[in-house]
Amino acid sequence: MIDVHCHFAEEGYGPQEWETIRAAGVDKVILASDTLAHARMHSELSPADMVCAFTVGVHPEYAREAFDEAGFRALAALKNCAAVGEIGLDYHYEGYDRAAQRALFVRQILLADELGLPVQIHSRDACADTLAILREMRPHLRRGFLMHCYSYGAEVLDDFADMGSYFSFGGVVCFKNARRAVESVSACPMGRILSETDSPYLSPFRGEKNTPANIPVIVRRLAEIKNVPFEEMAAAIGENASRLFGV
Repeated sequence: MIDVHCHFAEEGYGPQEWETIRAAGVDKVILASDTLAHARMHSELSPADMVCAFTVGVHPEYAREAFDEAGFRALAALKNCAAVGEIGLDYHYEGYDRAAQRALFVRQILLADELGLPVQIHSRDACADTLAILREMRPHLRRGFLMHCYSYGAEVLDDFADMGSYFSFGGVVCFKNARRAVESVSACPMGRILSETDSPYLSPFRGEKNTPANIPVIVRRLAEIKNVPFEEMAAAIGENASRLFGV
């Protein structure tokens, strides 16, 4: 099983955590980076007996800061770099520079295309602008893209899917009141669905620190929603991750 989006840099995980993850049956992780500093930390993690890849990208929260393109390119050139991300738009909090976010998003999509990498997208409270940019940038998304922790609902899922999007779902689908998330999973094609934890956030167990060891819990819930056996769901997710990220 695979966790396609989790954060370890400066999050307090120790060597024991990798043993717990492996014991849970998770043998592949993609460490998602929100800064180049975190990408460097992630690039150096190589637990034994696991496939451990990382992403390189700058989160929209940091759109006003200087962008180190040389550093970005150096990290993207490493063999265990699986994608550019997490990049995108976040309009949830006041004070973010939306124009700067959009410019940085486009710049990193163009770099991903040039470097031959897929993209992991963070988008919160910015559905219309995200769709507009992706439509404009569609010729530059040739390696595919992931809507990480997809939250916009089934009503627009096809708009993203028509552009080739994959969709990852995490612990939120396990909550009893997660109607929109469940509807999105139901609408998501089996060939586009992926599992993530967004660790240390969004644990399926409220109030607990999340871990990639919770992936089996999430995959089991995805299988229940899609009304397929657990093994079939796990296999489909593995194939989708291999197709998109090469892991």
